[in-house]
Amino acid sequence: MVGERLKTKDQRLKNRKFKFLLLVVTLIVLNVVTQLAYTRIDFTKEKRFTLTEKTKETLKQNKHDVEITIFLDGDMPAAFKRLRNATKDLLLDYKAYANGKFKVVFVDPISGLTINEQDTVIQQLYEMGIKPTNINIKTDAGFSEKLVFPMALIESNGKRMPVKLLQNLGGEASNYDESINNSIKNLEYVFTSSLKKVITGYNPRIGFTEGNGEPNDLQLYDAMSTLSDSYVVGRVNLDSMTKEGLDSLKMLVIAKPSKPFTEAQKYKINYFVMKGGHVVWSIDQVRMDLDSLRSGRSFMAANNSLNLDDMLFEYGARVNYDIIADVNCAEIPVAMSGGPKGDIQLAPWLYYPILLPDTSNSVVKNLDNIKSEFASTVDTIGSRNVNKRIILRTSSYNKVYTSPKMFNLQMVEEQPTEKEFTNQPRNVGVLLEGSFKSVFLNRPVPEAIKEKFDLPAQSKPAKMIVLGDGDIFRNQVAGDGSPFPLGFDRYTQQNFGNKALLLNIADYFTSTDNLIALRNKEVTVRSLDKTLVRTEKTKWQLVNTVLPILLLICFAIFQHYYRKHKYAK
Repeated sequence: MVGERLKTKDQRLKNRKFKFLLLVVTLIVLNVVTQLAYTRIDFTKEKRFTLTEKTKETLKQNKHDVEITIFLDGDMPAAFKRLRNATKDLLLDYKAYANGKFKVVFVDPISGLTINEQDTVIQQLYEMGIKPTNINIKTDAGFSEKLVFPMALIESNGKRMPVKLLQNLGGEASNYDESINNSIKNLEYVFTSSLKKVITGYNPRIGFTEGNGEPNDLQLYDAMSTLSDSYVVGRVNLDSMTKEGLDSLKMLVIAKPSKPFTEAQKYKINYFVMKGGHVVWSIDQVRMDLDSLRSGRSFMAANNSLNLDDMLFEYGARVNYDIIADVNCAEIPVAMSGGPKGDIQLAPWLYYPILLPDTSNSVVKNLDNIKSEFASTVDTIGSRNVNKRIILRTSSYNKVYTSPKMFNLQMVEEQPTEKEFTNQPRNVGVLLEGSFKSVFLNRPVPEAIKEKFDLPAQSKPAKMIVLGDGDIFRNQVAGDGSPFPLGFDRYTQQNFGNKALLLNIADYFTSTDNLIALRNKEVTVRSLDKTLVRTEKTKWQLVNTVLPILLLICFAIFQHYYRKHKYAK
């Protein structure tokens, strides 16, 4: 009997050792398998933690070692920690799919340095394109300033490129939640597009025309500065531009010209289109601006003769000589009559329509509304081999005035009637794609053209966007001469989608890999309701501290009586 008990005891001991050994072996095998075969399960509705196929393909095709240095580290506000953590999670996925050596380093470049040493390091980083951001941190004593570096540096194949992690959208300097939420949504696009440019060394050239009364560099500063992060951007004077210069361009932006184009200039634009170049037409067919009305006088909005109608008509679009008034509009500051001197208030200005993107089109998908100023309607014209799609419209509460029309600031007091302002949405932006017919087919070469340009009857596949407003890509300028971010309204402190529209157009026109799909990836950042947090703060503090203790006590009581009941038998 005793021998059987000992035998049974030995058998149980052996079983326990075997089970323990089996557990250890299983854990080792699982660890090896997970090292060799990377996988993760994404339970989010929009698959926000899953890399797109474009990114995976880029990483797998790259044969070069990659090193990414993230300068966003150390002590910082919670919002920036979210950006850092989101960047870290994303790059861990990149590392898992990368073919070659993929190294990620997080550093705080000025931690532990003296003031003089910090100045030296900041200067060195600035020369590399790594620019700091000075933020305000709210403390019990008020506000304190801190320097952070929401930047990264990608190095591969003997090249390097700075990457901006924080989307600077303007607004209050102390409130970064909106900017950081948008930045987190945009991280995959930022890293994939930058990595591709570093690996291939391909940086498309984009030119903004000048010499025909276009806005100056300060008014186009943010448009060109934003694009220069990923492209080679500069001004183009069509009078002096050579055939070689046009051949080097990928995209041409004609923004708010005010002087007519000569036949020689049009001939060069037509050549650029025929060779497969892409053009953005952002033009005012009617001449009017708000600054002219500040004196209190009335001004006549007159037709703007740009000598471009025949070109646009041949390509498949027409910008009409009219001005749109829309109930869905931006506000402007006006001096209120009858009030104290200097009483400035914001009032709706019907002639600054807020344009609505067509969300079915990838160029404007997920964009915020676009701010425009004295915009005109755009029609499409029948043109063979050209596909036309509307990308920007007004609301249904609009009215169109033909030019000429008298304007003054007293019009801000107009009250639109429902009957008068209920119409079909008006088209203000159109995308043209296909093979365009040459405007100079069977026409003589202008006398000012001295070089030989080969002009076929039909263009190579090309793209155009025609916008009935010249101010869409023009940023506001402060009184001290500093430019505001593109799409930021200094008066209402509101951000519009003008900058994102420009970036989407540049991506769509210059990328052969359709990387715009990464920018349009839908990611919902579910922020806490600040009002609810403030009103129910005590309640949830009690729930999170007291409830776990109560549950633990209840479980202990249950366990005590369960064991007593079980072993009492």
